[in-house]
Amino acid sequence: MPGAMASTTIQTMNRRNDNVVTPCYAGPTFKTRIGAHDMTAATTDKPRRDTLNLRIPAAERNLIDRAAASTGKTRTDFILEAARRAAEEALLDRALTVVSAEAYAKFLERLDQPAQPNERLRKTMRAKAPWTRA
Repeated sequence: MPGAMASTTIQTMNRRNDNVVTPCYAGPTFKTRIGAHDMTAATTDKPRRDTLNLRIPAAERNLIDRAAASTGKTRTDFILEAARRAAEEALLDRALTVVSAEAYAKFLERLDQPAQPNERLRKTMRAKAPWTRA
């Protein structure tokens, strides 16, 4: 167990040098106590991950495994990336913008105005659609 090994190491350090150095784990950093001063040093380890258990049909798991392999990712990383992207989109879709009645009226007025042709719009309209290029 990694946690037990870390505890043993810390206990050993405390026994050897208890009056001078007392390391303790504090989230993603280790703190070292020297006298009355705390010195924090960031670890290079990744932060601990929580567990999420899913029950899915074998066909869906195989589909996810094939997709993950095709992108060179682990199943966990593939699922996390897809779930994170879906969560962000779901939250952004429900974002609420609050403006004054006056600002909203100006916004609606601009929407109702016809587009004013400019060089950028003309260039866009002349360009071939990317899906029609050979």
